[in-house]
Amino acid sequence: MSSHKILLVDDHPMLRKGVAQLISLEDNLEVIAEANSGEEAITSALASSPDLILLDLNMKGPSGIDTLISLRRAGTKSKIIIFTVSDNEADVLQALKFGVDGYLLKDSEPEELIEKINLALDGNLVFSAPLTQIMARSLQSGDKKKINLIDKLTQRELEILKFIADGKSNKVIANNLGITEATVKVHVKNLLKKLGLKTRVEAAVWAVENKLVTH
Repeated sequence: MSSHKILLVDDHPMLRKGVAQLISLEDNLEVIAEANSGEEAITSALASSPDLILLDLNMKGPSGIDTLISLRRAGTKSKIIIFTVSDNEADVLQALKFGVDGYLLKDSEPEELIEKINLALDGNLVFSAPLTQIMARSLQSGDKKKINLIDKLTQRELEILKFIADGKSNKVIANNLGITEATVKVHVKNLLKKLGLKTRVEAAVWAVENKLVTH
């Protein structure tokens, strides 16, 4: 199995080293390059075409947002996850506006970081659970009437929806409920269809808006 290539961008060498060591334990992930500034990140990304870029927000020189904008304008197809200590709403919304694939906080558990990286590589928008309220506000569509669809969901689907709202992966949900990952995928597909939603992020936001979970 080939490894997904990852570029680490952070101006703190010790943090880069720690994250690199964590990622090195995964058979399907490989850190191919590191950068300590936005300028280095752009040069390295264009030269190595990583599958995913883990990008710090606050660095000397160009910020993470400025670097994100430059990378997208340069045409990079890499998945880009902001990895930061900032849970500031303006930072999250800016990152979303400019095409980020995820926004994770540095106090995330190591297992959560790896799970979210893999989810992003699979095409999911990922974010740390404490940011769900911000996501809900940013993705709301005007004053559109909410329709109560909770009654359409089975008890199992409701359980899984709450796990999704907490940012849990299918694997973690399966382990918690004592069912297979394949079964979780079927339930996720069914609940999305019943709610008229397309993605897990939309489902998480819907759960928060309808007060199924609180953060």
